[in-house]
Amino acid sequence: MSCKVLMSTTVGWISTARHAAGFALSGCRVECVAPADAPVRSSRYTSAWYPYRPLAGLASLRSAIRSAKPDLIVSCDDRATEFLVRLHEAEPDNSRIAQLISRSLGPPEQYAQVMSRDHSLRAARMLGVRTPETLPVGSETALDECLKLIGFPAVLKTDGSWGGEGVAIARDEQEAHSAFRRLAYPPSRLRSVARAVRRQDAHWLLSALAPQRRSVTVQRLVYGRPAASGFAAWEGEVVSAVYYDVLKADGPMGPPLVIRRTDCAEIADATRRIAKHFRLSGLHGLDFIRDEAGHVHLLEVNPRATQGGTLPFGSGRDLAAGLASCVMPGAQPRPAIPNDTVTFFPQEWLHNPESTYLEHSYHNVPWDDPRILRACLQHAHVPSPAEPLQSPDAGVPVPFARTLSQGPNCA
Repeated sequence: MSCKVLMSTTVGWISTARHAAGFALSGCRVECVAPADAPVRSSRYTSAWYPYRPLAGLASLRSAIRSAKPDLIVSCDDRATEFLVRLHEAEPDNSRIAQLISRSLGPPEQYAQVMSRDHSLRAARMLGVRTPETLPVGSETALDECLKLIGFPAVLKTDGSWGGEGVAIARDEQEAHSAFRRLAYPPSRLRSVARAVRRQDAHWLLSALAPQRRSVTVQRLVYGRPAASGFAAWEGEVVSAVYYDVLKADGPMGPPLVIRRTDCAEIADATRRIAKHFRLSGLHGLDFIRDEAGHVHLLEVNPRATQGGTLPFGSGRDLAAGLASCVMPGAQPRPAIPNDTVTFFPQEWLHNPESTYLEHSYHNVPWDDPRILRACLQHAHVPSPAEPLQSPDAGVPVPFARTLSQGPNCA
């Protein structure tokens, strides 16, 4: 049997291309629906590309599915998941597109809860998963009542946000109210248009045309170290998973820079319970915080493929191979990474060229996908391998220059 996978993304994340490589190396044919400037479009592992148009999101997704005729759709960002759910609602129940979306995600009707921070964590608590107290906030008056229960510091979050955006830590009432107004209410139409131009992102034009208020929750702050799971599920059963602690992140709410794979019974148990309760299929992730006693607290559910899930750690820990095997029996995992500590390329070089992690971890440099390697460097605003490397005095970190000059043997 063969398996055709359609990667669906509305943003330009490098991780989508890494997931595409995983499925291709597992024996799948990989195609993508993505913006014109998304790196996944240029990956050597992507066989075909279908344009995603922000101002016609559902139409472009429907067109891509009809043209590609995939066996599975893999959602790579929250907005892409939202579009898949909306497309399912717009299709007749017996249509091929509706059945394909159900097969790829699990029951789409569950995703209203999955994508709501309040409802997903409420369900997790009912399942016995440890979570910090989280309350929905509908108004500034309600915020005051919630803060009496939560206390300070408090974390305010919006649904449908990612990458550290839509999150604020408030240390007093003034900061809490300021954060609530910023998160709950859409920016002015003029500001949305300005952002569309500055960021070259037409999604902000949609915000200008139809501004929408966003759901906000307030959550008790738990001190500790971030942790996460990336997992592949099929009809509610976890078929492959990677659990890890974040050793270093890009700021308090930013993505991980360095992680260490771990065997954690608490994370594994929470992952299985969440997957089974929502009958999930596809690639997903859970974010945790590990407190000083070593216990993990579930912070949120990510209803899409995550960066940590791109990493192959062998049989049962290769998400692409695990999911592919549900459709294509015999899919083989990629060779396991030879180190449980992984530095994501090239962010840690840029943050601290003297970091000890650079000497003692695995660096996930995409040597096998030159165009994605170039995209990594361009996104980080550093010289690409085709350009002459400047001297360290010109601003190129020594370990970074050394790695590029040595090639793939350095990792």
